[in-house]
This record gives sequence, structure tokens and C-alpha cells, in this order.
Amino acid sequence: MQNPDELHRIFDAAPFIRDLGLQLVDYGAGHCETRLELAQRHLQQDGVVHAGVQATIADHTAGSAAATLIGINQMVLTVEFKINLLRGAQGHSLHCKAAVLKAGSRLSVVESEVYCEKPGTVELVSKALVSLAIVDKRAKS
Repeated sequence: MQNPDELHRIFDAAPFIRDLGLQLVDYGAGHCETRLELAQRHLQQDGVVHAGVQATIADHTAGSAAATLIGINQMVLTVEFKINLLRGAQGHSLHCKAAVLKAGSRLSVVESEVYCEKPGTVELVSKALVSLAIVDKRAKS
């Protein structure tokens, strides 16, 4: 991994991610895993995990996987993502695994899978494909 500090910055310096409660579990070159302990605030009106929560986890974990392959003075920015919500997520936690499918010099493509865990069961609940731009930190605007 070229820049481990960037991965920790992505989690520690993101107020929304901290508020959501997303935790970094594991990472390496081209992959990342995260976990979210579910609470009432993560649910929609019918008691299943909100689609926005799943989309955020899939996107942030994908960005983190892409960030494991960038240089010291670079960062990633999502430019597009598509998520398929495969089934209602009900359980005690979500676990996301993201893997870089194509790491380019200016664009990376990453796949994320979100699993819902409850006693005795782990189900794939959503799958996302995320495209991320790789930009110089000096050129944020």
C-alpha cells in the first residue's frame, strides 16, 4: 500500500462517516472492509436498513479501497456509482467488502458488497459499482 495515512484520514476526518459509526476493519492493496453496528437511527420507517446507509457504506468503502493504491499527494473523489439493493437488510450489523476492479492513473473502478449479519445468518443485501477520480490534493476545486 502506497499511503496508509490517507486511508486513516478518510475515516478519521469525515464527520458524516464518524456520525454514522462506520468502522475500518481491514485493508490492503486494492481492497477494504468496513463494519457498521446497526442502531435505530440507521433504519427507515418499516424497520429495515435505509438505502442511504447502504449506499454510503458501499461508496465509502469503495473509496477507501481505491485510496490504498494512490500516491502521497493524491485523493479519490466519487464520480459515479450504482447500487443494487437485493433484499431488505435486517440484523445487528452490516459488513462491506470492496475490491478495486481497475486501477487507472486518473480513474478507478471498484465493486462493493454489503452483507447484513444476524445470529446464524449472513446475507448479501446490496452490491455497488463505484467509479472514482484520482486527483491531486492541490487541485481540489
